[in-house]
Amino acid sequence: MSTRTPDGQERGRPPVVLPAGPDALLVELGSGEETEAFHAEVLRRRAAGELPGVREVVPAARTVLLDGIARDTAGLARELASWRVPPLRRDTGELVEIPVVYDGPDLAGVAEAWGVAVAEVARIHAGTGFRVAFCGFAPGFGYLTGLPDRFHLPRRATPRTRVPAGAVALAGPYTGVYPRPSPGGWQLIGRMPDPAALWNPDREPPALLAPGARVRFVEAGTGASTSTSTSTSTSTGTGTGMGTGTGMGTGTSTGTGTSTGTGAGA
Repeated sequence: MSTRTPDGQERGRPPVVLPAGPDALLVELGSGEETEAFHAEVLRRRAAGELPGVREVVPAARTVLLDGIARDTAGLARELASWRVPPLRRDTGELVEIPVVYDGPDLAGVAEAWGVAVAEVARIHAGTGFRVAFCGFAPGFGYLTGLPDRFHLPRRATPRTRVPAGAVALAGPYTGVYPRPSPGGWQLIGRMPDPAALWNPDREPPALLAPGARVRFVEAGTGASTSTSTSTSTSTGTGTGMGTGTGMGTGTSTGTGTSTGTGAGA
């Protein structure tokens, strides 16, 4: 497999396709961007009926797990390795709008690190088109990508012992929203007024954020609606399952599937 840049140039190392038990394959990619592009291609081919016999697809930070394979896994492994994957399109998929009040305790520090005024953090964050790369850490927690490299920040030197549900946070290349109270080391820039929508076990699917979905944060608190909305545009389908990642921090992955990719706890 190779991936192509928007100008048609090939890049990246070939993926490593590994057996993961009797009926699963784990595809290791070279970067987060390549992983998102590969996952999108899996969803596109499956939606088009070009990938039969695969029950579940689970993306993580640097891997995509294909599970429940009801066909020759060795043949599928060769097929996956030969794919030519187009550049990731970030303008397709279901759109989820999440209201945010930008008043997090790390807002001033983030503004200083970015070299902007505090009010600019909200403008930049809400003006960014995000995409759910994978899920994990806790039920309903999505790892969202989209911020330009210059806005990537490290985790806090000292994690908090308790982060409230609904906290909107940054760490590395990711943005996330804590679906429930937990320890965490991400930079907190705001809060979702009603985070119950992130995870509802009585709803199908329970998670509001699924891999492949687009996310837009809408600044709230000045009379704007605090409800969460979803809409669908040209779609490449949505993934299933929750990825796992091993990585920095105090996060604990609770997802299903197996991953050797790197991730980030929250």
